[in-house]
Parts: sequence; C-alpha cells; structure tokens
Amino acid sequence: MNSASNPYVPILVIGAIGFGFAVISVAAGALTGPKRYNRAKLDAYECGIEPSPSAAQGGRFPVKYFLTAMLFIIFDIEIVFLYPWAVTFDQLGLFGLIEMGIFIATVFVAYAYVWRRGGLEWD
Repeated sequence: MNSASNPYVPILVIGAIGFGFAVISVAAGALTGPKRYNRAKLDAYECGIEPSPSAAQGGRFPVKYFLTAMLFIIFDIEIVFLYPWAVTFDQLGLFGLIEMGIFIATVFVAYAYVWRRGGLEWD
C-alpha cells in the first residue's frame, strides 16, 4: 500500500508538528527564562485566593471556587454543542433550528437560575 494514499498520514504529521511545538516551547522557556526563585514563586497558587496555612495542609477551599469551575464547564459544553450545529445548519433545516432553540432556551433557564441565586457574583 502506498503511504501517500493513506488518509491518516496528514493527521499524524499535524500531531507530530503539535507535539514538536510543545516540546520546543517548553525547552525554550526552560533555557531562556529567568532562574530567580523566591518564596512567593514556590508557594502554591490558589487562583487569587490568599494562601492560608490550612489550605496548604489539605484544608478546605471556599465552595464559590468550585461553583465557578462548574459553571465554566457547563457553559463551555454549550459552546461545544453550538459549533457542529453551526457547521451543519443548512443540512438540518427547520428541525435543527427548533432543536437548537430548545437547547438554547434550556441553557438560558439555567443561566437565569444561577444569576438569580447570585452564583455570578464574586464576593
């Protein structure tokens, strides 16, 4: 079998280029980056929350952190479903439009619920 007719060769080439770019980027950063370490850089980063001794020893994080992460995942998944719909919109016709309208309405209800409960406020 001729390797030029194999449909997976371009996928493997793109994967190799992506892997090579990642390795070269990490190596270049390690070789050219500053090597000044201090106590603040070596501490654990808690996404804007001031590090506390209890958190460093396996203590609890505020629930607000996890709620924000879950909301991001939910609305990120919504976007993942919107892309294929947008690509095949012409083929789906009215059925696809109605189904996506129902999906967006469901997500909007969830968004309104979260907004009403104060889940989008960062206090």
